[in-house]
Amino acid sequence: MSEKPISAADLGRRARDVLRALVQDYIHTGEPVASQPLLARHELDCSPATVRSVMADLEALGLLTKPHASAGRIPTGAGYRLYVDTLLKVRPPAQADRERIERVAGESPAVEALLENTAGLLHNLSHHAGVVTTPRPNADPVRQIEFVKLRESRVLVVFVSEAGLVTNKLMHLDFPVEAGELERAANYLNEKLREGPVATLRERILAEMREDRSALHGLVEKALLLAERSIGAGGETGMVVDGEESFLDAPEFADVQKARALLRAFAEKDRILRVLDRVLRAREVQIFIGAESELATIPDVSVVAAPYGRGDTVLGTLAVIGPTRMNYARVIPLVDLTAREISRALSGPGES
Repeated sequence: MSEKPISAADLGRRARDVLRALVQDYIHTGEPVASQPLLARHELDCSPATVRSVMADLEALGLLTKPHASAGRIPTGAGYRLYVDTLLKVRPPAQADRERIERVAGESPAVEALLENTAGLLHNLSHHAGVVTTPRPNADPVRQIEFVKLRESRVLVVFVSEAGLVTNKLMHLDFPVEAGELERAANYLNEKLREGPVATLRERILAEMREDRSALHGLVEKALLLAERSIGAGGETGMVVDGEESFLDAPEFADVQKARALLRAFAEKDRILRVLDRVLRAREVQIFIGAESELATIPDVSVVAAPYGRGDTVLGTLAVIGPTRMNYARVIPLVDLTAREISRALSGPGES
């Protein structure tokens, strides 16, 4: 049976003050924190002996740990969690940061550029990895299809989603088709997309083929083949990442094996996407510290993430992924504001 997590109510005022000060110092310096420097940098109104006693108590509670045989201590995952949930004082982003976020949200001309620029913005503001997932197919369905005939039997399929996300797919066809036929097939499919979702497109086309045996039948049949081959393999969520190499600058990732495992997680994407999927269900800023995330095999990693959307529809997630020793007081409001501004940009004038 797991023990009940320590809460702020379980600690006295002095213990809360010491824990807050120690976490802040460790985030700033990256070095184990001892009692004398802690007293020199913070007004704790107690003696060094008292601070050492409080630190020992916090260690016994599992909120601090001593990495080696020194007087200094560092926060544990539980210590960070208590700090973030109850001791952290979060303030709105600075005016300069707010203006940069609003500028990116307002000036990106297309959805793809908006998502790429947002990942870069989160990296530049936090100095950690910025991550943005592309809209979920079920939340951002295809509203338009175009076919472009290339050389030989190749056709480029262009999908435009409800949010305006443009994606391309190259198809190799084993049946002849002319450019004019592709245009007529696209017009037919787009008309069908206006009548209902892409998930039921095949059934609706087949029903029409059964009812209509006219000269249109050949076009409808080719349109069905094109739709099945182009749409059938779609439906994956993508991920835009900027700044994953920033982990290599963190002392916690000086270990080659740890750094390699982390960069592999970014390259393979699946584990990171599973973490960010949990944010879609929560619909608000979420913070995963260390083992709380699907990145549990990679210690010392935290994720601060928030969903973005259009109107009431959640489309995807944006996040900052960095060491557990990140500046949460700065990163949390940056992620929150960025998600709200990106949502406002996608929703258009008059919506939020």
